[in-house]
Amino acid sequence: MEVFVGRQPIFNRNEDVVAYELLYRRSETNRFEQVDSNSATIEVLKNSVFSIGMQELTNGLPGFINFTEKLLMSDLFDVIQPSTFVIEILEDVPITDKLVYRIIELRNRGFIIALDDFVLQKPIDYYNVLFSHVDIIKIDFLNTPKEDRLIIEERVKKIFPHIQLLAEKVENRQQFEEAKGAEYSLFQGYFFEQPQVIKSSDIPMNTLHYFQLMSILKEEDSNIQEIAEKIEQNVSLTYKLLRLINNISNKRMKVRSIKQAIMMVGLIELRKYLYLLAINEGRLEEPSNVDLELMRTSILRAKICELLAKKTKKENYPEYYLAGMFSLIDAILQRPIHVIVQQLPFSKEVIETICGKETEMTIYLQLSIALTKIDLDRATKLAKELGIQTKELVHIYDKAIEYTKRSL
Repeated sequence: MEVFVGRQPIFNRNEDVVAYELLYRRSETNRFEQVDSNSATIEVLKNSVFSIGMQELTNGLPGFINFTEKLLMSDLFDVIQPSTFVIEILEDVPITDKLVYRIIELRNRGFIIALDDFVLQKPIDYYNVLFSHVDIIKIDFLNTPKEDRLIIEERVKKIFPHIQLLAEKVENRQQFEEAKGAEYSLFQGYFFEQPQVIKSSDIPMNTLHYFQLMSILKEEDSNIQEIAEKIEQNVSLTYKLLRLINNISNKRMKVRSIKQAIMMVGLIELRKYLYLLAINEGRLEEPSNVDLELMRTSILRAKICELLAKKTKKENYPEYYLAGMFSLIDAILQRPIHVIVQQLPFSKEVIETICGKETEMTIYLQLSIALTKIDLDRATKLAKELGIQTKELVHIYDKAIEYTKRSL
């Protein structure tokens, strides 16, 4: 399943890229397609955080994202990092006391606030309270009347010097120099670069598992083991949870089991992130036949690896499960495995195993592959090396098949 995000760079006065505006796109066609503004923002956030990753999308620079009035008042800010996103308040959001209080609250939490496509609809004094609490004002340099621009520029210069002015739709060198002369500090437009569409692949959600998990998480005394088992049965949720861990732990912590991952995030935070995934629940897509088969095989390999590891008394058997589950992640995401593993908080042994290097886990993964391919001669040979009898191997395979059927 392909996902897309448009991005357009934002430059400073030295023509260095300092941020990107992130834009809703449904295909590689570089244009905005008509969609509800709330849905567009949610899709951009989900694709940026869970599918593509902000490091790949913006090289670690902040991303400007449009927010409607509804989303400004939502819980979304519980699941996004202030250092990662700049909040753009859309031009059609009414200026009210409620909005100003919300802006103050968000700035106190560390968010940078920008006014998108700001235009004068009332005398400049009307905006004084709002201007006191925003960080950036974006002005359409192509279409805003020059006299209106001058009024805004003068007010910022004299009374609100903390505000950075951003010139949008700068289309030539002359406009760029004019904006610099008017003390704009940020610039965006076709003169610098047209928006690019960044494409990636995502793992479709299994909606049944998803809603079952949401139901469990709603309970006050949620059972972590039960939650872990439900997530382990879903390749998409497992991948997104591990990407989340990688983002919030700064790659210091290595995950050795899904239960450990949940404890690292915490149930409250897990609920919040599932909320972000859920908010457009009507848009969840069922997996294609190819995706479904790849996910089925991934879970089957994972369970076989885990059962084999338990049989041979491996204390870190949950890691064997992860090695099996992610052994096909490059085929699912259609991306090179060495790129994917950089975004996952696995131990060195798990990473090396799924990258094809020889480790202690390798023979377990090879045996699981042989069983899923019904290559009985190879499976029997590998099982013998592990000291596992044919009868025991058949029992392990049957248990793994039953587990996989329950999972999909």
